[in-house]
Amino acid sequence: MSYVTDFPVASPEQATSHFLRRLSVETDCADVHDAITHDDRDFVLLHVVGSPDAFARRHVPGALHLPHSMMTAERMAAWPSETLFVVYCAGPHCNGADRAALKLARLGLPVKIMIGGITGWEDEGYAFASGQSEADF
Repeated sequence: MSYVTDFPVASPEQATSHFLRRLSVETDCADVHDAITHDDRDFVLLHVVGSPDAFARRHVPGALHLPHSMMTAERMAAWPSETLFVVYCAGPHCNGADRAALKLARLGLPVKIMIGGITGWEDEGYAFASGQSEADF
């Protein structure tokens, strides 16, 4: 018996439920890139870690710099309550996106994490933007 089959496989119903839950809180770099490329963005993209200087050097195009430590109910009230926020951080080695997602969810806001973050964006070969965001707070 291999490690693959060491544990019983989930039923198709259990797998459906599991993957729907994951996709309800995650997106990936390819999906975000596609939305940006086709001007089909129905979310606000937030770069949630690092200093303004680090953001100015390199970030995902169209992202706003809002570190998770600065997210408050008052600041988030700048957007309608049904706004979907997509958050990202440095990459798989960083939990800033998880912290931001948790904070936004606790504020009652819809949120997804862009898995991979900056590292994933770079691995896909997508271009970065530089400079300050329009909404640097």
